[in-house]
Parts: sequence; structure tokens; C-alpha cells
Amino acid sequence: MANWSDPRATAAPRATRAGVGEAAFDAGLRSYMLSIYNYMASGVLLTGIVALLFAQSGAALQILGGPGLLKYVIMFSPLAFILVLNFGINRLSTFATQALFWAFAVSMGLSMSSIFLVYTGTSIATTFFASATAFAGLSLYGYTTKRDLAPFGTFLIMGVVGLLVAMLINIFLQSSMMQLVISAIGVLLFAGLTAYDTQKIKSLYYHVAGTDFVGKSVIMGALTLYLDFINMFTFLLQFMGDRR
Repeated sequence: MANWSDPRATAAPRATRAGVGEAAFDAGLRSYMLSIYNYMASGVLLTGIVALLFAQSGAALQILGGPGLLKYVIMFSPLAFILVLNFGINRLSTFATQALFWAFAVSMGLSMSSIFLVYTGTSIATTFFASATAFAGLSLYGYTTKRDLAPFGTFLIMGVVGLLVAMLINIFLQSSMMQLVISAIGVLLFAGLTAYDTQKIKSLYYHVAGTDFVGKSVIMGALTLYLDFINMFTFLLQFMGDRR
């Protein structure tokens, strides 16, 4: 992300940053992380509601299941929102960042409505709760561990790049075995990223506390964890979901 680097090397000691006491700083950190989790969970909920309603309306089958430009607009619009948020974050106001986050969640709901056309409702629900449980545990580990997870970041990001390449190759190969391997690796990579990103977001508070950027930092943190969760859920669904 643009200007979304790990601040560990430049963060001031927690008890002395801007003269803020340790207790007050800890309370601010808890409030900061709670806001991120609230935005992230609300975004996931909004995406799920939009996806379900769009699929049940029959519009998802008509639009996503057939030809036409609108199909590709729906499929790629979430990526457009991510790019705007990442590269335009310094020029956006906090209100605009929040509005773009909600718009992104809606566009993701429209794009992900196809899962209700492919998988059974029971398997979607089961996979969702499994993903939510895993995400909660991994994020809690990332928040509480004293171990520095930064060295794993490069490996995980390189793994995601390799995963994308493999997915592109499999579009042409159409190998079910390769798809199974991709799904399994995808679950592991985004499980690792959940812990890594949580620790990184927590560390970022040392850098943004008391600044005007803290509101936008909350949204960007929520977006990061949202993407970790959605990707882990999607790959796990491909791995264990029952098709209609």
C-alpha cells in the first residue's frame, strides 16, 4: 500500500510518544484496534447481505452467468476501489475514505454473489464460520505475540504473487488437482497474512497516534484485514465447499 509501511523502526517508545502516558496510550491502542475490527466486520456483513440479495433476486445469474460488459464491471470494480484507496489515501479525506470503503464492500458483495450460484448454502455457512473462527484466533495471535512477524512478510507476499501466477496458468490448464493445491496454499498464505497484518496494523498505531491520519489508518487497517478474511474464506470454500 502507498505509504503503508511498517513503522517499527521509526516508532517512538510507547510511554514517551508525544508525552502520552503508557496507560492512556494502551487505551488508545485498544480503541484503535476495536474500531478497525468493527469496520472490518461491518464490511464483511454488508458484503454478505448484498451477495445474498443479489443472488436471490436472479440478477446475479442473469448478469454474471452471461455475456456483456456489466459482468466485467461487477467483477473488476472491487479492484478499482482498492487501487483508489491505496494510491489516493493521502489526498482523500477521512469521510471520503469511509465512503469508498462501504462502496467497496457493496461491490465485493455483487462480485461474490456468484458463490451462491455455485455452492450450497450449508457449505457456505459452514465455511464462513470456520473462516471466522480461524481468523479470530490468528488475528489474536498477531495482536498478542511478542515475536516479530515482519521477516515472514516478504515470504508471504511473494507467495501471494506466485499464487496469482499459478491461478492464471490454471485458467488455461483447467486442472482440478492444481486448483485443489492452489486453494490449500491460498488458505495457508492468508492465514499467515492475517497474523502478520494484525501485528503490522498494531505497530502502525505508534506512528499515527495523535495525528490527523488516524481516522484513515483505521479504514485502511480494516480493508487489509477484510481482504485477508475474504481471501481465506474464498480459498477455503473452493477447498471444502459442496457444489450444487
